[in-house]
Amino acid sequence: MNDEVLQLPAVTWEGATVAAAVLVGALVLAWVVRHALAALLRWRGRGVSSSRVFGKVAGWAIIVLGVAAALTVLFPSVKPVNILGGVGVISIAAGIAFQTVLGNMFAGMLLLARDRFRVGDQIACGDYRGTVVQMGLSSTSIRSFDGRLVLIPNGTLHSEVVTVQTGFEYVRSTVEVDLEDTTDLDLAREVALAAMDDLPAVLVEPAPEALLTQIGNGTVRLELRFWSGSTQLDTREAQHAVIREVLHDFDAAGVVTGSDAYVIEAGPRLQRILKDQSVAIAEHE
Repeated sequence: MNDEVLQLPAVTWEGATVAAAVLVGALVLAWVVRHALAALLRWRGRGVSSSRVFGKVAGWAIIVLGVAAALTVLFPSVKPVNILGGVGVISIAAGIAFQTVLGNMFAGMLLLARDRFRVGDQIACGDYRGTVVQMGLSSTSIRSFDGRLVLIPNGTLHSEVVTVQTGFEYVRSTVEVDLEDTTDLDLAREVALAAMDDLPAVLVEPAPEALLTQIGNGTVRLELRFWSGSTQLDTREAQHAVIREVLHDFDAAGVVTGSDAYVIEAGPRLQRILKDQSVAIAEHE
């Protein structure tokens, strides 16, 4: 049996020079397309992270095509369809081995394409709340409100409900206070509205509201609704100011606050038992 000799494709200096030129041209073109696309997306109003990532993706796509073209020039016997076939096999293997990673990457591309929140926005996903500090293909980094760095996989952000606290310029907050049902409820509403109208942290428009919402055991619940800035600090400062000012004005106007309290009165049998116990303790002493 004759030994088979592995025949490698012939490589010429001319082919190597052309392949190198093709590769260098692809690198230059990738750099130009990357920065041009990023600038175009920012000009169209896209976020910085979205523009940067899609610019990188376009650049890497051009580099891959440039490498394939350079290999075709360097090895003329290698057909482009063979290179694409090899890339396809490698892609399938990588997809199976790195299924979670690729899932997060595709989810990241969808999040960046939708551009519903950006770096600097405050979001909440599950038990995590904070300010977005970085958006990548595989994960999004947020700084929690207590100063911790939280990395959330993009697959989680894509599949779960995400609340963008700073999605709009203003948000509404609510504070509830219980009033005694014997107090003047109309006066309480007027005092609460006047107190909220004078606060700088509360927006004038939409106007604050004070609504009676629930009747309790000897109490009536007054719900204070007001609008403020959308950041976490803005809402907390507005709530603090509303509670402090409304309670102060209630006290000055004689509006009595209260809480649901249940009074259990002893029946005749329990009264007799307690009386007998008191007599027995007195005799023992």
